[in-house]
Amino acid sequence: MPPRPPRGTLKLPAVRQVELTAPLGWLGQGWRDLWRCGTCSLVHGVAMAVFGLLLLWLAGDRFWLLAGAFSGFLVVAPVLATSLYALSRALERGEPAGWRTIRKTWTRWQYSRYAVHGGYWSLVRFGLLLSLAGTGWVLTSAALITLMAPQPVHTPMDFVRHVVLAPGGHLFELWLTMGALMAAPLFASSVVSMPLLLDRRVDVLQAVLTSWQTVMTNPGALALWAALIMGLTLLGMATGLLGLIVILPWLGHASWHAYRALVDAASLPERLPPEGMK
Repeated sequence: MPPRPPRGTLKLPAVRQVELTAPLGWLGQGWRDLWRCGTCSLVHGVAMAVFGLLLLWLAGDRFWLLAGAFSGFLVVAPVLATSLYALSRALERGEPAGWRTIRKTWTRWQYSRYAVHGGYWSLVRFGLLLSLAGTGWVLTSAALITLMAPQPVHTPMDFVRHVVLAPGGHLFELWLTMGALMAAPLFASSVVSMPLLLDRRVDVLQAVLTSWQTVMTNPGALALWAALIMGLTLLGMATGLLGLIVILPWLGHASWHAYRALVDAASLPERLPPEGMK
């Protein structure tokens, strides 16, 4: 078991600079992984699409809540894709990538009580932070639309009529600006954090700082990557959420390849369970 680093030290992995069009390659690699894993990957998409339908049902006619809830769902999506990263890692290593990989991914947190610095609970803590951020946006979005919309917003058409097309109110521009102000730092904090936390024995601060470093090193490529993620997700939503069954696991696998292209983590210890608990 690797020793705990001395207090006051914070070792970050090297970050690579990539081409502007690199995200297109990540999508291609993710697409291949998606179909190599088959059902194991698509089940994740089905689960997330069902969760989206549950949001629709719970929101009912409160579209102001639905808009924020779907945005918050995108914030925590990197956590839900954790086992997709593990599947892609297994394929990369030439290991079997199937249901056993998924089971190990979601149960290995139990080994954290034996772990040292950067234990598996780092993933759980980071997931909770993203969930809190998503909840904050849901509440902010709901409050903004409820307080500032000239008429009650109950349906998608109400949202278009009273928020998007509201004359002179600039509510939609304000809503988008607030969303962008919250989404940009969250994206910068999470773009490689979850794959790194899964792959290497690091803590949340190391993962977040590494993620910010990748964004500062590759602003153009990661702006394109953010736009592709948003565009494909909106496309999936426009198909009545059915497209998310393929799109979300595709993006999950592609995110693993983004991490591998952007971060050289060879200097950091791998995240493995203690001997006898694999």
